[in-house]
Amino acid sequence: MRFSSIYKISFLLFFFITLGFSAQIKNPVKFKFTINELGNNQYEAVLNATMESGWHIYSKDLPEDTGIPTEYKVSGKNIELIGKFTEVGKKHEEFSEAFGGTIVFYSNAAGFKQKFKLKDPTKPGEVISEITYQTCDDRVCLAPNTLEFNQKVTPKGAAEETVDEKAEATKDSVKAIETVVTNPEKGAVTVTQTSQLDPKQLKIATIDFQKPLTDCGTAVEKVGENYWTYLFLGFAGGLIALLTPCVFPMIPLTVSFFTKGSSNKAKGKRDALIYGFFILLIFVLLSVPFHLIDGIAGNIFNEISTSVWLNVAFFIIFIFFAGSFFGYYDITLPSSIANKSSKAEEAGGLVGIFFMALTLVIVSFSCTGPILGGLLGSAVTGSSNVPMLLTFALAGFGLAWAIVFGLLALFPQALKSLPKSGGWMNTVKVVLGFVELALALKFLSKADLVSKTFLLKRELFIAIWIIIALGLALYLFGIIRFPHDDKKPKISITRKILGALGIGFVIYLIQGLIPAERPKLQLLSGILPPLNVSYLHDEKDGILGMHPEHDFFKAIELAKKENKPILIDFTGYGCENCRKMEEFVWSEPDILPILQNDVVLASLYVDDKEELPEDQKTKIDLGDGQIKKVKTIGDRWSLFQQVNFNNNSQPHYVLITPDGKVINTPVSGYMPKEDFKKFLECGVNFYKTMK
Repeated sequence: MRFSSIYKISFLLFFFITLGFSAQIKNPVKFKFTINELGNNQYEAVLNATMESGWHIYSKDLPEDTGIPTEYKVSGKNIELIGKFTEVGKKHEEFSEAFGGTIVFYSNAAGFKQKFKLKDPTKPGEVISEITYQTCDDRVCLAPNTLEFNQKVTPKGAAEETVDEKAEATKDSVKAIETVVTNPEKGAVTVTQTSQLDPKQLKIATIDFQKPLTDCGTAVEKVGENYWTYLFLGFAGGLIALLTPCVFPMIPLTVSFFTKGSSNKAKGKRDALIYGFFILLIFVLLSVPFHLIDGIAGNIFNEISTSVWLNVAFFIIFIFFAGSFFGYYDITLPSSIANKSSKAEEAGGLVGIFFMALTLVIVSFSCTGPILGGLLGSAVTGSSNVPMLLTFALAGFGLAWAIVFGLLALFPQALKSLPKSGGWMNTVKVVLGFVELALALKFLSKADLVSKTFLLKRELFIAIWIIIALGLALYLFGIIRFPHDDKKPKISITRKILGALGIGFVIYLIQGLIPAERPKLQLLSGILPPLNVSYLHDEKDGILGMHPEHDFFKAIELAKKENKPILIDFTGYGCENCRKMEEFVWSEPDILPILQNDVVLASLYVDDKEELPEDQKTKIDLGDGQIKKVKTIGDRWSLFQQVNFNNNSQPHYVLITPDGKVINTPVSGYMPKEDFKKFLECGVNFYKTMK
């Protein structure tokens, strides 16, 4: 799971359940069970898993206190295991900031093998293969699942079983299947014997998620990555790059070349617009190699984002970029490249215009390179779909340049209103240098977290950022200088305002050093080390000081007593997105009071490993030789979620009345605060009108 990976960028999906849309029980993993004969009375029970794109299952080697490690067990009649089970497939590792540790998982495909032999090689054996696993993607985790597969092994020359022997073997290997039913009046769950489970008997009659009491607060479904965010970031980066000494002086020269260098002014303006288009095209083309890399090795960007040494390399590169912006040296491409491109301009026509645009991109590299490097580093360590994000970011960067050059060509009189080149451009570069220093620390922190050295604690990170912000403020006020600054710089009002903002940012950061019950510095939640990597960490019981109910029926009783709606939180101990919601959304000052005062919170853990009493355990026949065991509290709440809400993803939030009626459309997955707030306020306010 990447995913998640790490915070950085999280993206959402909401489930429409009305007007033709319905939340579906997801089954993104398919299994195939086979038994291979190895010779010399040795066999291998092989369970192969194939996962839909974007989904993964955890490895057996998952560290403690993270997700749910996969367990594979083989047992049965007349068999003896040889060694422990092994995993096959491409194993991925990724640091999870929500868990504070490295998670290990498989994507696309995985295999689980267990060798065994027959105790009596003259008789058949009954093999029972059982796997317990959890499936996640970047947005949600599904409830842990336990499946069982049965297969017979008949060695060559072994006598066939009689009908009575087969019946006895079946009796030993598969227990009677039971049915779980709910009894909401008594606030308990009971079990009755039956031949096969009828999931509808878990249904609470009053719950109908397809017909909520109100349709207010229905969230808009957002599909895919937040490409527009990166387009905007690239556009902003392009505008900033235009203000640097490498680019800004070239604007009037280039525009004047097209508007004055041609006898036909209309043709000159047209060529200038084509010039802007080629600039956009060149920046977009820079992302093409990343698409090719992604096609060769789909998980390469995930490996980059979780590699200790590559994150250290990014840290060093960003420090190097900062030194360039400060004016200690220049980063340039080989002059031969610029010379060849400049010579190609002589071809004239569209080809010449293209190479003019290419020359601009090349010669401005010393200023644009560090900015583009920042976009690259952010995308590579921030998402699963790196190539597309880079395409949008670079398109935004090129679009900013294309618009500026194009508009100035159409309205050349606007050139007179542009500020003159001067020392202010060096100020822009130095400010960017401080930004590069701050971003460099993020990569060092990532390497520290992935390697589990935990040397760069949250408070130390904040303290270093405070020093960087103070340095920026002192520079803007003219107290410190860099090589290309004037000896007696004029401190403009703009510099003073920016310096004051720098001091304000320092004040904002200082609050992160003060112990508090609620998380602070939420604006930096995707950058700072997680809360548990801290000198001040003091883990307390409950969630943000709250103690939710962990039994649905007890929550119903409490809701009736307090006359409040119930917020059902289908969650899991190994659910990363659930932790992110709790830390970064629930903790918000306009969210937490609603959870504390206006609802009864029922957090139902679908991966609770506490076993049910023996007489309440059951099995579900899923067909195709798959049997699901219901033996833990987590299994029960997982089944409860599926039959009542036709959903098996976490986190999943449902607001219901004390008499079990769904108030508004349930929502799933990690979501922004405003969306979750809208969902909560919609249900709570509607319930208040019912009193």
